[in-house]
Amino acid sequence: MEKRSADTLIHARWIIPVSGNERFLDHHSVAIRDGDIIDILPTARAREVYEAVKHTSLDNHVLIPGLINTHTHAAMSLFRGLADDLPLMTWLNEHIWPAEQRWIGEQFVTDGARLAIAEMIRSGTTCFNDMYFFADVTGRVAAQAGMRAVVGEVLYDFPSPNYGPIEDGFRYTEMLIDKWRDDPLITIAVEPHSPYLCAPDLLRKAARLATAHAIPLVIHVSETASEVRTIRERHGASPVQHLADLNVLGPNLLACHCVALDATDMDLLGTHHVKVVHNPESNMKLASGIAPVPDLLARGICVALGTDGCASNNNLDLFQAMDITAKLHKVHDMDPTAADARTVLEMATREGAQAIGMGTEIGSLEVGKKADLIIVDIHKPHLVPLYHPASLLVYAAKGSDVQTVIVDGHLVVENGSLVHLDLAEIMHRTNLVARRISQEEKPL
Repeated sequence: MEKRSADTLIHARWIIPVSGNERFLDHHSVAIRDGDIIDILPTARAREVYEAVKHTSLDNHVLIPGLINTHTHAAMSLFRGLADDLPLMTWLNEHIWPAEQRWIGEQFVTDGARLAIAEMIRSGTTCFNDMYFFADVTGRVAAQAGMRAVVGEVLYDFPSPNYGPIEDGFRYTEMLIDKWRDDPLITIAVEPHSPYLCAPDLLRKAARLATAHAIPLVIHVSETASEVRTIRERHGASPVQHLADLNVLGPNLLACHCVALDATDMDLLGTHHVKVVHNPESNMKLASGIAPVPDLLARGICVALGTDGCASNNNLDLFQAMDITAKLHKVHDMDPTAADARTVLEMATREGAQAIGMGTEIGSLEVGKKADLIIVDIHKPHLVPLYHPASLLVYAAKGSDVQTVIVDGHLVVENGSLVHLDLAEIMHRTNLVARRISQEEKPL
C-alpha cells in the first residue's frame, strides 16, 4: 500500500479535540500538511498509512487546540504593576490614561507587544484579539512571531496619540483592513472603545464599517455598575439597550466584560447573537463585579475567555484564567456544577474562535482546520494521576507546562523556547523602558 504524505505526524498519549462532543482520544495521532490538519486517527494506524517529514512521539503529553485570548491590550504589558489596587475609573483617569499620553508611541507598542506575545505563546495562546494604539505595529510583531491575531485600533471621541482626530482614526482602520486583508495570520477588527467614550454617530459608523467588510466589531460593554448609570443618565437606556437602539448589536459584535447586565440586557444579547468575552481576573482585581456567565450560557450565548491587559490582570496566562473562571462561578452561584471544566476549556478554545469569527478555521482539532495546537507535558507531580484530561488542564495545569506550540502548522515554541523571538532581548528592552517609566511616574 502506498503511504499518504504529511509534513508532520504528532503521536500523543491523549488528544482533546474540543470538537463539540465528549471524546478524549487515547493513543491517537494528528497529521498535518500545508498548515492544515488532514487526519486524526489511532497512532498504530497512522504509522501504517502515513509517511511524514517529521514524527513527534509524546508518551506523557496532552495535545489540545491552541488557546484563544479574546480580549487583550498587548502593549500594556509594559504597565504591569504600574497602578494596582485602585477602582477602575481612578486607575484609568489618574494613572493609565496619563501614562499612555506620556509614553505611547510606535517603539513602546513594539516593545510591549513583543513582551505580551512572548508571554502568551509560551503559555499556550496561539491567537489573541487586541485593542490598542498603533494596531499596525501589533499586527506586524504578531506576524513576525508566527502568532495568529485579530487587531484593531481603539477609537473614541477625543484625539488619539496615534491618529489624532476620530476622522483619521477611521482612515487608519480602513488602511489596516486593506493592508492585512489577505494575510494568513492577521485579521483586522473595528474597535470603538465603549459606549461611554464613543458618541452615537461614532458607534453607528464603526458598526457600518465592520459590517461592510464582514469583520469583527469589538467594544467594552457594561464593565461596571457606574458605567451603566452613566449611560442611563446620558441616553435613558442601559449600554446594551443603547447599542440596540443604534443598530450596533449583531452576530459580529464582540462585547467585552458584560459584568453589569440585567435579564433584558442578556435577552437582547441572545436575540442579536452577540458574542461575549469574560475577563474574570481583571474584573476581580478592579472590583468591577462578576459577569453572569452561567445565565449567558443558559441563553445559548457564545461566551469566550480573555485576560484583559497586564495593567489590570497582571498576566496573560489563559490556564490561570480557566482555573479562576471555573471556581469563581461555583462560589458565586453556590453551585459546584457551574462552569464545569469542559465548558471552561471550550470558552478558551472553540468558543473563542466563534467569538472572533474564525470558528470554521481554528478552536478545535478537526480535519480541515488550521493546525493551531499546543502540547502540554503532564509528566509532573502536580499533573498526575490523570483521570479526566479536561479537569486536569483546567484545575491543575499552568501555562509553564506547555512544551510545544504550533500555529498554522509551524513551530513557534519548541521545548519551551521561542522560535522566532529573542527572549533575552525582549527582557532587556522591557527593563530599559520600565526604568524610564519608574523614574518619572509618581509613586502610589
